[in-house]
Amino acid sequence: MKRQYFGTDGVRGKVGTFPMTADFAMKLGWAAGKVLGAAGTKEVLIGKDTRASGYMLESALEAGLSAAGVNIALAGPLPTPAVAYLTSTFRADAGVVISASHNPYYDNGIKFFSNSGTKLTDQQEAEIEALLEHALQYGIDYASSEKLGKARRIDDAPGRYIEFCKGTFPNSLSLAGLKIVVDCANGAAYKVAPAVFRELGGEVVAIHDKPDGININAHCGATHLDSLAAAVVAQQAHLGLALDGDADRIMLVDHNGVVVDGDEILYMLASTAKQNGTLQGGVVGTQMANLGLELALKALEIPFVRAKVGDRYVLEQLKAHNWVIGGENSGHILLLDKVSTGDAIVAALQVLAAMLQSGKPLAEFKLGMQKLPQVLINVRVEGDAAAILQSDAVKQAVSAAEHQLADSGRVLLRKSGTEPLIRVMVEAVDAELCRKMAEMIAYAVKS
Repeated sequence: MKRQYFGTDGVRGKVGTFPMTADFAMKLGWAAGKVLGAAGTKEVLIGKDTRASGYMLESALEAGLSAAGVNIALAGPLPTPAVAYLTSTFRADAGVVISASHNPYYDNGIKFFSNSGTKLTDQQEAEIEALLEHALQYGIDYASSEKLGKARRIDDAPGRYIEFCKGTFPNSLSLAGLKIVVDCANGAAYKVAPAVFRELGGEVVAIHDKPDGININAHCGATHLDSLAAAVVAQQAHLGLALDGDADRIMLVDHNGVVVDGDEILYMLASTAKQNGTLQGGVVGTQMANLGLELALKALEIPFVRAKVGDRYVLEQLKAHNWVIGGENSGHILLLDKVSTGDAIVAALQVLAAMLQSGKPLAEFKLGMQKLPQVLINVRVEGDAAAILQSDAVKQAVSAAEHQLADSGRVLLRKSGTEPLIRVMVEAVDAELCRKMAEMIAYAVKS
């Protein structure tokens, strides 16, 4: 069944504009409660990031779930992966995260997790949407007063998650002697992330760790690395870690201030696992993964497959192949032997463990993979992105670029599943040609 509201990462949009309204959130909560409740759901755990709009949407979801006869456990501001983990450990029947991840504060979103800490299936989301459409047109059917859901607050959620994260780091290793700058993106991990790295022995310099409801992801975090790079160099730190607003993606910066992205993280983790004899199968990347990753893994005889962009599709491929390591160059890293969803803190800990094992600083440790020049241009669009992609002007621009690149590069266009954007990606051996072709296609999209 086709989904109308759920994208690659839940429902998302600008707050105050449909569908990110209190009325929609209440009806979405009701529909989700009815669908999940059909399987015997007794309690749903809700977490959120630090956006001011989270209070409004949390209350609306709580009302909708209660009206459906479902109990609610409120965890407060927590990373998305923490909600996935706690949903399982608290034996809740489902989890909800109120977050728009790396988006600006004026956006927000709602995504659901199953009782095992994984995202809902396409079928479940389609069933929720079907009931949601009914609610939007005709209103909701309330449970009788004695069957309305009740709400409670979880006071020790952050501490539980901190201990879980620390438990994924080898007991034989310590972060003592490492100076680490942690960019919390003024987001959901502003307390727990610095605590994890400090409690494992690291000297932590936390930046962008003072959320005010509107500064989440504002020129900071995993999508804005300049301030982290500057802080690492100024502090003479060994490396820097940048999380996004809900802490499900991670980007690194070495001691020189040079960015280390998700593709390089996948290479370091897979090559270390191969060396240790613990690699289970191969690695899943996406259509956006740099060709250099594929070539580096091939040299190590590590299988590699590409999934559609979106961690849900990476997860599908991992399960299909029975592998455990996958992710995106944007920093969504899946390590299924440790966690059920993308977890920035856990992924960072595994990179640090691998780096310590290698005995090399991050700048040297990553050198086994050489990235090809790649240009990504995000073009903001209005209207039907699919129609724009099928337009004659865009098709002609892509054809011309592919002719120019021949066998020395590739072109990928796709619409974002979380924002009104068309992403134009060009990869080529020749950096200047790569840039020119990407700009040509982007101009066609804008036109």
